[in-house]
Amino acid sequence: MIKRFIEPIGRYCLFLKMVFRRPEKWGIFWRQFVLETDKLILSSIVIVGVISVFIGGVLVIQTASNMSNPVLDRMLVGYMVRETLVLEFCSTVVALILAGKMGSNIASEIGSMRISGQIDAMDMMGVNSAGFLVLPKVMSATFLSPLLMLFSFALGLLGGWCVVEMTDIIPAAKYISGIKYAYNGFYVFYSGFKMSLFCFLISSISAYNGYYADGGSLGVGASSTRSIVVTSILILLFDLIVTQLMLY
Repeated sequence: MIKRFIEPIGRYCLFLKMVFRRPEKWGIFWRQFVLETDKLILSSIVIVGVISVFIGGVLVIQTASNMSNPVLDRMLVGYMVRETLVLEFCSTVVALILAGKMGSNIASEIGSMRISGQIDAMDMMGVNSAGFLVLPKVMSATFLSPLLMLFSFALGLLGGWCVVEMTDIIPAAKYISGIKYAYNGFYVFYSGFKMSLFCFLISSISAYNGYYADGGSLGVGASSTRSIVVTSILILLFDLIVTQLMLY
């Protein structure tokens, strides 16, 4: 039991050691980096944007409906929506969404290359297949994912504002005042750091499972499913750890 738990961790660490070797040709690396940015980050904009707009609207309705006490200033609706978005939704929840979208993409792509023998062919030619295939994905997901967090945050606030304007659930001026009230810029850094960490876990673990896939097409599907499950659990675990270390 202990061996089954420890062995994958050691294998994953050795895999990262291969991935983070110095690229043989930086020109090829940067070309792959741009391609992976389009595939992993830009292609996620639509789903992240749509979900963020609707979640922002839902948060406004739920918060306003639960603040029936006339003593409470309606400005607090905007404040609570902003804090909920920046502290949890735009990093943790969006990362869980990306674990399915981005993680399955990486695991299935690399797993298919392993099953078809393309990775073995690279290794025979003396190419560091792990570095060539995985490093651009990990770097792109890790360093550019905070932009998705900021995009989600902005659209979440916009979605809340649209609901306020369409329903008059609270005065729009109150909502804007709540967004500006007691702003803490560190929360944005905290959320961006979490997003970067989560996307590193998503990209590296999904690549690891795809790289060592076996058993034909069924093995590729199993590696993709395993990647989503493992990364989702680790996202929640590291969310707890990072929050304790950075906010408490």
